[in-house]
Amino acid sequence: MLDDSKVSALIIDAYFKKLKDSLHLDAAIVGAGPSGLVAATLLAKDGFNVAVYESKLAPGGGMWGGGMMFNEIVVQREAIEVLKMFNVRLKEHEDSYFTCDSVECTSALINSAVNSGVKLFNLVKVVDTVFKNDSVCGLVINWTPVEHMGLHVDPITVYSKVVMDATGHPAELANTLVKKTGVKLETPSGGFEGEKPMNAEEGEKQTVENTKEIYKNFFVSGMAANGVCGGFRMGPIFGGMLLSGRKAYNLMKEKIERG
Repeated sequence: MLDDSKVSALIIDAYFKKLKDSLHLDAAIVGAGPSGLVAATLLAKDGFNVAVYESKLAPGGGMWGGGMMFNEIVVQREAIEVLKMFNVRLKEHEDSYFTCDSVECTSALINSAVNSGVKLFNLVKVVDTVFKNDSVCGLVINWTPVEHMGLHVDPITVYSKVVMDATGHPAELANTLVKKTGVKLETPSGGFEGEKPMNAEEGEKQTVENTKEIYKNFFVSGMAANGVCGGFRMGPIFGGMLLSGRKAYNLMKEKIERG
């Protein structure tokens, strides 16, 4: 006979073990888009304790919708090596372009992340950073519905050796860090530059170039990197996002190991 209380207990016990195991992390990544998922997966495969926080119900970022809800995406040859690690089927076209099903690709990234040991928390909103000794050392989290409803409910904190903003166009966490602390970032002006309009060719390159540590222990990737550093947007081509995730992985791994 099905025991409803047993079902509830199993859900609660499993979730709170995952949450408790994430109070002290090697890497905390905010935003479960393609760059965040790639970086998280590669770090977890190396044995690091990694969690990804996604404010929406479904992880995956903008990749689900392809271009204007046409669920196909384009990836250029330079990024194919990354997608092959996730066993995504690709169709080659002229001029070194490839297409793939956006649902398959997004699902593959999510599945690989979880199977690699990434702790993925959806419906969790990161509202702030933990800032001590002039460096970022963790996150402040709450339930997304609490934040949307404006309820006066205090959040909790998690600590991490490195933190990354992969929140996409708004670069929400980096924006909050600058507003609250007034710190100088590794950007042309030292502040939050803001995203430029569409220029796919430049935007793809800049997404990777701008993926970096912009403050002590604080990294940016994907469109958040362009938002912080003043890069162009690029639309429904995702090679830069994937390469940004791989670069972020290498940078964060080096930082964690250096201590």
